[in-house]
Amino acid sequence: MKTKVGQLEVSYNARRIPSYSLELWHDGLKKHRLVRGREKAVVLRKAEIQIAEWNEKWVLADAREKKRLDKESRKREQESNKDLASSRTEEALGEINRLSNILKQTLEVDDAINWDNFKDMSEFPEPKPTRSKPAVKSQTQAKHKEPKLSDNTYQPRFGFMDKLISSRKNKLIAEHKARFETDYKSWQEFQAAIESSKQKYELDLQTWESRKAEFIEQQNASNKAIEKQRASYLAGTYDAIIDYCDMVLFESDYPDFFPKEFDIDYNDKTKVLIADYAMPAPEDIPTLKGIKYVVNKDDFEEQHITQAQLFRIYDNLLYQIALRTIHEIFESDVIEAIATVVFNGIVTSIDRSTGKQATACVLSVQAQREEFTSINLANVEPKACFKALKGVGSSKLHGLAPVPPIMQLRREDGRFVSTYEVANTLDSSFNLAAMDWGDFEHLIREVFEKEFSVNGGEVKVTQASRDGGVDAIAFDPDPIRGGKTVIQAKRYTNTVGVGAVRDLYGTVMNEGANKGILVTTSDYGPDSYEFIRGKPLVLINGANLLYMLEKHGHEARIDIQEARKLGMNQ
Repeated sequence: MKTKVGQLEVSYNARRIPSYSLELWHDGLKKHRLVRGREKAVVLRKAEIQIAEWNEKWVLADAREKKRLDKESRKREQESNKDLASSRTEEALGEINRLSNILKQTLEVDDAINWDNFKDMSEFPEPKPTRSKPAVKSQTQAKHKEPKLSDNTYQPRFGFMDKLISSRKNKLIAEHKARFETDYKSWQEFQAAIESSKQKYELDLQTWESRKAEFIEQQNASNKAIEKQRASYLAGTYDAIIDYCDMVLFESDYPDFFPKEFDIDYNDKTKVLIADYAMPAPEDIPTLKGIKYVVNKDDFEEQHITQAQLFRIYDNLLYQIALRTIHEIFESDVIEAIATVVFNGIVTSIDRSTGKQATACVLSVQAQREEFTSINLANVEPKACFKALKGVGSSKLHGLAPVPPIMQLRREDGRFVSTYEVANTLDSSFNLAAMDWGDFEHLIREVFEKEFSVNGGEVKVTQASRDGGVDAIAFDPDPIRGGKTVIQAKRYTNTVGVGAVRDLYGTVMNEGANKGILVTTSDYGPDSYEFIRGKPLVLINGANLLYMLEKHGHEARIDIQEARKLGMNQ
């Protein structure tokens, strides 16, 4: 099988609301899709639709490949090869032209969800069983009449010699009796076959009706779930709006090489929807612009666009995707539950400076419904429109320079715990290096909360783990330098090793954060400072920490030797 389906996974958010997910793969197309939703039946239906779409594309791809091979086998037929080259050139130009019109294509489509398209209206696929008839092997079976010994067929007719010679008479009687017994046995076997066929038919019919009833029951349940989701969406519930937008973006038609992966969240109080959208990398973009058949070589030559052309197409494409996604969300939102859309364009590509794969947000834009829907997207220049919306991105998107998202996902992190005040309990005699590690984490939260609150940010403390993970997360709404910052607190009496700094960097990448901050009561070695060069990491030692506390009106001290005597040896 080309298509593989993973296990249906269920998870629960902080409000114990279930969420289902199902992974799909298609080996032939090299495709992967994670289908998610709040309703199990809807997730399964979306998976069925995706699998059917992939299978259809695979059949077409296989057919195209066979056709191409057939044409390749006739390379010596020059006219045919010229036609082939012309056809492939037209296809290549069509692909490039499609990339230039990604935005306009969606303007011709009503992006609102047609719920009936998600319903299963198919008939039960299995044909109703038919009753088979046993093969007739004899004239007796053909008559379907029970043979009797008294029938004329089995009554011997004696001739003159038969009457005179008793042995001949008895032989004739025995032959007719044997014929009767043979016919009777054949009749019995035929009747048994008929009965067996009848019983098999009745069993097959019963099984078929049972499967049909089960099919209809599941079909009705699935359709009811879709109706339930439709009603929830029309009622404007939080989860239903997220699922609805997921369906809208899932239905959006893009070329096969697009990742078509995204993560969305919604704030029902502010009516802001955030979409982290995976976009193609520069190396994914087709560069073929034509095929030339060289007669004297009896071969084909490919012609590709220049790198400069590729970069222009790529940058324009990313701007189009951003505008198109915002348009699709606003147009499909028939209940106007969304007032603002924040689009974060995410690209996973090869970092040309390291040769390693890296993921970065390369553009971010926020759009208000009233402002955006007044734009005539059919006539805009995508980059100019993006800039007019005050979108954030480098001047050359193909450079994949990371930018801080205007707003990010997952503020409601299940790891967050309630906080308590620590700073007000400090005085100049308090040794930070000897304080409880949990209190130290909450102190760090307080300090940074005061730092981030200047721009309306907030800082949350995560559950205690002491495993080198995330101790606190800061959210800064500033459109230029804002985003998500991971904070780790190390109440150490020894120099913090570079391993802890590397771990912080890995955490920043895993969390999709813009920055990482490591705070300690001790200090860092030169290898740590060397490691953070060019990385979004900040190291704050004990002296820096005391300065920050003093800045916000708190006094304390750090005495490493005293802490060690108290057993704080880490």
